[in-house]
Amino acid sequence: MQLFLRSVLFSFISLFFLQVSVAQDSSFVQWEASSKKTGAAEYELQFKGRIKPGKFLYLFTKDAEGLDSIAVHFTDSSILNEGFMQIKLGSSSYADPIFDNKHVLIAKEEVLLSQKIKLTGVVPAQLKGTLLFATGGTDEFLPAQEFSFDVKMEGGVSQTARIKINSIDIDNPVNNCGDEGTEGKSLWGIFLLGLIGGFIALLTPCVFPLIPLTVSFFTKRSGSRGKGIRNALLYGFFIFLIYILLSLPFHLLDQTDPEILNNISTNVWLNIIFFIIFVVFAISFFGYFEITLPGNFANKADAKASVGSMLGIFFMALTLAIVSFSCTGPILGSLLAGALTKDGGAIQLTFGMGGFGLGLALPFALFAMFPNWLQSLPKSGGWLNTVKVVLGFLELAMAVKFLSNADLVKQWHLLPREIFIGIWVVIGLLIVLYLLGFIKFPHDDKKIKIGGVRWTFIALFAAATIYLIPGVSNTKAANLTLISGFPPPLCYSVYLHPVNCENSLEPLRDYEEALALARKENKPLLIDFTGWACVNCRRMEENVWTDPEVLELMKNKFIVVSLYVDERKVLPAAQQQTFTTKTGGKKEIVTVGDKWATFQSENFDAVAQPQYAIIGLDETALTKTKAYTPSASAFKQWLECGLDAFGKNGK
Repeated sequence: MQLFLRSVLFSFISLFFLQVSVAQDSSFVQWEASSKKTGAAEYELQFKGRIKPGKFLYLFTKDAEGLDSIAVHFTDSSILNEGFMQIKLGSSSYADPIFDNKHVLIAKEEVLLSQKIKLTGVVPAQLKGTLLFATGGTDEFLPAQEFSFDVKMEGGVSQTARIKINSIDIDNPVNNCGDEGTEGKSLWGIFLLGLIGGFIALLTPCVFPLIPLTVSFFTKRSGSRGKGIRNALLYGFFIFLIYILLSLPFHLLDQTDPEILNNISTNVWLNIIFFIIFVVFAISFFGYFEITLPGNFANKADAKASVGSMLGIFFMALTLAIVSFSCTGPILGSLLAGALTKDGGAIQLTFGMGGFGLGLALPFALFAMFPNWLQSLPKSGGWLNTVKVVLGFLELAMAVKFLSNADLVKQWHLLPREIFIGIWVVIGLLIVLYLLGFIKFPHDDKKIKIGGVRWTFIALFAAATIYLIPGVSNTKAANLTLISGFPPPLCYSVYLHPVNCENSLEPLRDYEEALALARKENKPLLIDFTGWACVNCRRMEENVWTDPEVLELMKNKFIVVSLYVDERKVLPAAQQQTFTTKTGGKKEIVTVGDKWATFQSENFDAVAQPQYAIIGLDETALTKTKAYTPSASAFKQWLECGLDAFGKNGK
């Protein structure tokens, strides 16, 4: 179980890139692809492969269980393979020792393959697809490889959408109103959340007992009080630095593709992986097993803790980070996952990790500077395990949120709003019963004493649970404004006619359609960049859009279009394209979400949601954009500024 968790936790980003990246030629095979029209909406694809000497390509593998034959795959379901792939050149039978000497058909040196296809939809000018295959050699086997091809189609047409609109100049709008310099506030908010996470991590059995041990080490071995204080501060700084360094790889990803973190946060399979990880974290916090990094990591770091003054202190800090991982890992994982879903890029993750590192480091440094404070600390005991178990229940609540993200993106309706809230109610009830002593876990004391602090937390969790209960009903009380955005939307319900579902404003879902309607009705266009898994988007829709004055403006004075950047619906083949970004990079536009996410980043220099933009009928920016704005009056003021700009612009 631990090996599985480590693998998932430290390689999930790599798994994501394997899933979404454009596959390249195998080092064993170099491919060329072409197409030929054979009839009305019928074509023949040809694949010519040159195979590296000493290697071979698997063709048909009927008897080799667990190995698939070579095949062509398309994202558009209107493209159908007609029959099996035909071998026109280069094939031989091979008794493969990897598969119990079962006979498979392979190709060596050179191969020519043919696949007939039929299109039931519009024939695209360029056809994109993937050739799936496996290769092997005397002592090598490479399964599940891909060759992504892009071939011209005779008689095909292109229906690709406009993405970069040169007339939109967001830096020079008609009226200079909108957001400017608001990012810093959100960054410090995330830093504060990370700081709180670091303080919470201190109250765990893996970290709390280390405080007096570490402080004692610095005060007794430093020789003088001044040197002890200096070493303690350096120790705290290195703890802070280590967590900052952990965020640096994400900056490389962010520079490669500014939308990558948003894609990660809304990727269905990664959200499901997060769900599994958080369930495992919870079980670990309940005391059924312990998550640890490999022991040699800690041993090597600890062995170097005595090397030189400054370097030794660094390795002491690294040792703390490693040995406390079984408790800090789940909390840090929560922070990591939460930051990735905030759509603000890697800088938010750095602020969050920095806050976490500071929260963890600050007490060590302060107690080393003022060792007498140690006497005021409570003694280690069963209360530390109680904190850990309660955190386990909260990890379960987080797990449900990630499963809900996947459900919303795919619109499976597995977790409607009332079921989601119902699960949270059950979790809240279990926390209360646990704190009262009715539920026991492996490392709990047999007898508990309910004191003032414990009663306080019982009251807090009981109040939160009672607050959630109306959320499962079909009444006005079900609109739980304090947690707005975290559960699924009000309309994503088990009830046929949810009473809180606001249907008086139905935004369009396509930019060109909305622009045409805006020109017809002579109204400015209000663009809402949103996402199925966007918490702040739901908060805006449920708390700001429903304000009577805001609703009146949006409904009667604007044409509103909502563009979902995480919509996974695949575009028809004729609408798919390889887009060249303004930085010169190449991006595959395959899904509806790809189109709108690129449309946002190319024209409005942002990848965060929600983001609102107002443009005129000539597709010029009437104002600066507006991000998450919980104040209805402030949002209304911005809308009125856009209307004023529309009057000035005259179109």
